[in-house]
Amino acid sequence: MTVHTQPSYRIHAANPAPADYPSAAAPDSFSEEPFLPDYASRRRAFFEHILRNPAPANTKPAWHELARLAAGSAPHEGVFHAAMDFIDARRDCSDFVLHGIIRLLYMANGKPSFDASHLSAALLTRARQTVLHFKYFPNEPGIDSLCTWTENHYILFTSAAYLAGQLYPQEVFTNSGETGEAKIELNRRRILRWLDLRFHTGFSEWLSHVYYDEDLTALLALYDFAADDEIRRKAEMVLDLLVFDMALNSFRGVFGSTHGRAYENTKKWASNEGTTDTSKLLFGMGIFSGFDNMSAIAFALSKYRLPKVLEYIASDRQQNVDGRMENRQRMGIKLTEMEKWGLRPDNFEDGMLYLTLEAYLHPRTIANTLRMFDVCNWWENSFLGNFKPYRGLLKALGAIGGLPALARFLERDVCRNTREEVNIYTYKTPDYMLSTAQDYRKGYGGDQQHIWQATLGADAVCFTTHPAKLEGVTPNYWAGSGLLPRAAQYKNLAIVIYHIKKIPALYVPIRHFYTHAWLPKDKFDEIIEKNGWIFARKNEGYLALKSQNPYIWKEAHIPPEISAPLRFNLEDNGREVIADGADNIWICQMGRQAEDGHFAGFIEKIAAAEITYSNLAVHYQAPGVGPVRFGWDQPFEVDDVKISLSDYRRYDNPFTRAEFNADEIHITAGEHRLALNWKTGERNE
Repeated sequence: MTVHTQPSYRIHAANPAPADYPSAAAPDSFSEEPFLPDYASRRRAFFEHILRNPAPANTKPAWHELARLAAGSAPHEGVFHAAMDFIDARRDCSDFVLHGIIRLLYMANGKPSFDASHLSAALLTRARQTVLHFKYFPNEPGIDSLCTWTENHYILFTSAAYLAGQLYPQEVFTNSGETGEAKIELNRRRILRWLDLRFHTGFSEWLSHVYYDEDLTALLALYDFAADDEIRRKAEMVLDLLVFDMALNSFRGVFGSTHGRAYENTKKWASNEGTTDTSKLLFGMGIFSGFDNMSAIAFALSKYRLPKVLEYIASDRQQNVDGRMENRQRMGIKLTEMEKWGLRPDNFEDGMLYLTLEAYLHPRTIANTLRMFDVCNWWENSFLGNFKPYRGLLKALGAIGGLPALARFLERDVCRNTREEVNIYTYKTPDYMLSTAQDYRKGYGGDQQHIWQATLGADAVCFTTHPAKLEGVTPNYWAGSGLLPRAAQYKNLAIVIYHIKKIPALYVPIRHFYTHAWLPKDKFDEIIEKNGWIFARKNEGYLALKSQNPYIWKEAHIPPEISAPLRFNLEDNGREVIADGADNIWICQMGRQAEDGHFAGFIEKIAAAEITYSNLAVHYQAPGVGPVRFGWDQPFEVDDVKISLSDYRRYDNPFTRAEFNADEIHITAGEHRLALNWKTGERNE
């Protein structure tokens, strides 16, 4: 079967809805405090919300019909049929949709038990056919434009294949010609390797408020349905750590941290986060938006129950002395050390694992990746279409061993997707959160990495980027970066240095020589400008932002002397701060009434502080912090003490201290605890 379609991410039901099906949305409201005290009551409220609303027209409406079924109502079967049309056409993100259909079949088989009278036999017959005909891995026959290789897609595809094989062990899956039993055995190994890397090294798509939704969904499916006890136990432990990540790095329902992958809308608007529904269900904070979420429904349907210690960490704002919390954690691996993690750059299976880091054209991987292009027909995949015009050249260079040299020459551009090891620092108080990927790949191109963010409330956020291009797929104007900065944070202070210059480029040439900040005036209570600083207040939290270069707000018109191109995006008016210049240093310092007194006093202290710039370096006499020095090629020093920006532990915060690659992680908060032992498989609360 050969299917080649352009990506489409909206599923619309053609068939009419049941007579009592809701016709108009009944929107939820954002909760910055736990809106109900316990999970059981929040779960009931979530189901009630779904029953009041039609399924959204994104890739995840089938999940809403699953929840409707579980709540005892008749589903819109047209949504399920449209979802299966989407899967059968092998559109990108079919794996998201497929997991809903697989869960439907398990529910229909009595796992868990529910009233199946609402489902027609024809629907279940078609679901079975869709599952048996699907393409589960890129080396199976067929040309398509599925993305199968990123970290979240890898576990979605492999877990779907495993669970489908478990449903139909003696059946032949028509696309691959494999039996269900063969799919179980092949994908069991893949799943266990992925789980092992995630427990020991975390996620290359670190703290993603988009793709954690997908990871959670796949892991919940394994926990609920896998017959293999080792897979179930390990999936549960990685689930725990994903939720722990969210609890540590969220502020009042906003997963407003640095992210390995994020998009413009998900960074700007809290209701667009893919995890916000899940946060509101598990922690009581967020919004049931239905914008792009399936894991909340998977949790609501699952046997998994959130450990008390994680709920406590998420909801208790007085987490440390004076309500302050520091979290350091390390995620990902270095490609120079890939063999340490059992990965070799010379075979297909290991190649699929290093591609979870999107290390397509790294000097160590490029030769193997291009062999995989042939095996998987990726030359025809629209996601990898940039490489097709160069197929002849790449083949010729491969024949003479010249691919690594080409990759080294273009590395800062063609490896912009690659997500290697990251050291994360998050500082949280009851009034704000500041989070940074410390000194992450400075001067490399960036794709969807989100380096730093200040969060004071839903939509009251601030971050900077270097625009890669004005529109189009990532990296673009707000998502990702033309070139990544060198950023460092110490407690309530972040310094972000940009050094923009042309680099050898095949993918995204550097054409824009300015940086900008997102700072929406209308989402804060006060905005005051003084001595080149922009000061913002939200409730009792304060933010101070300074650009080394002169700045201007994007309003209806930008004066002609500003070289930054005017984007005709009215959403950005009064919210975008533009600073011309290829080299620039941004400083962000946070404060709060409990520590800094009234807002006016905070402004006076910061505005009067001495700042000296020299050769892409800054010396800042930061009030309440001390003298701070940082530069593009200089260490980060606070009060004459060098601050480490690398080699963090796996976790280092008030609740746990676990070394990187640890086999045991013990989490304690108040009277609650959770102990995870990877080697023995023991999980104790």
